[in-house]
Amino acid sequence: MRGHDAIQHSWFSYVSLEDRIPKQHPLRRLRLLVDGVLVAMDAVFAERYSHTGRPSIAPEKLLRALLLQVLYTVRSERQLMEQLDYNLLFRWFVGLGIDDAVWERSVFSANRERLLSESLSREFFTRVLAIAEWQNLVSDEHFSVDGSLIEAWASHKSLVKKDGSGSDKPAGRNPEVDFSGEKRSNATHQSTTDPEARLYKKGEYTEAKLRYITHALSENRNGLIVDVETTQATGTAEIEAAQKMIKRRVPKGGSVGADKGYDQPAFVNQLNAQDIKAHVARKKTGSAVDGRTARGKGYAQSLKRRKIVEEAFGWIKTVGGLRKTRHIGLAKVAGQALFCFAAYNLTRLLNLLVFTPKPAWAKPT
Repeated sequence: MRGHDAIQHSWFSYVSLEDRIPKQHPLRRLRLLVDGVLVAMDAVFAERYSHTGRPSIAPEKLLRALLLQVLYTVRSERQLMEQLDYNLLFRWFVGLGIDDAVWERSVFSANRERLLSESLSREFFTRVLAIAEWQNLVSDEHFSVDGSLIEAWASHKSLVKKDGSGSDKPAGRNPEVDFSGEKRSNATHQSTTDPEARLYKKGEYTEAKLRYITHALSENRNGLIVDVETTQATGTAEIEAAQKMIKRRVPKGGSVGADKGYDQPAFVNQLNAQDIKAHVARKKTGSAVDGRTARGKGYAQSLKRRKIVEEAFGWIKTVGGLRKTRHIGLAKVAGQALFCFAAYNLTRLLNLLVFTPKPAWAKPT
């Protein structure tokens, strides 16, 4: 018998959001990890808010919402608010009831602007990493380092001469600008949209764009990111950031794998001086890595495992939406990069940790 296409709206619903979410959904396990991290950060949140005035968006809800934006590649906060309005899975994860009103996009952005700084993102990143260290999932001997370009939220049209010379900017929201034949460099030009972004290109025949560079240090056991630095795009940024992260994380006697871009005497010699093995891919000519090191089994293993750090960069650019940043200024871009790498580590932990299922008689929390 054919069913009737009758639509009858109910005034009341007796099914909770908890019952709507599948028992084996990966976000259930992820929320266990995230809630544990957020509870541990309670004192950090308390320092950032006044004890008087109107209540803001709860920082725990705000960070859960931003985490969903990264995990589900939501391209804007406006779209994120729209999804929170009708997506029951998103409502459950953030902690909103089915009848709770969703925040205005501008209110959410203002709260995010005040809360999500580089220091708080690093705190969140560190506490996520602490879970992996507690479960002995992080190697303390063998690491890999790499860097990747992040396109700035600024266009070539925003580049103007620092001394103020040149023609006036045409009127209009998106005017035509002819800069053909004009030589532009970071020494003479600066972006009016993002003054900290720098023109940069990696290859001889690639285009120069306004960019930043995000650097990551990963451990070689499970490919978890253990440290992150974001810098302006300069020719020495990769080496300088790598040295800073290695000094913070890599102990004496450890090893660091890297691509040919790090095959420079200053970098290799400093690692050797710190009693750290420089497992850097060798250039065809003029390599700073000696032949004895290159013939070792550990060197070959490091070069094989080194590629796992590139998977993290691929994830944050495709899934995490960090191919082009949505923020202006080095500090905000650094905070966004740290938060994206923290989300990447969380997804890795879902596959690495063993979760004990609740017994059938246990009530949902």
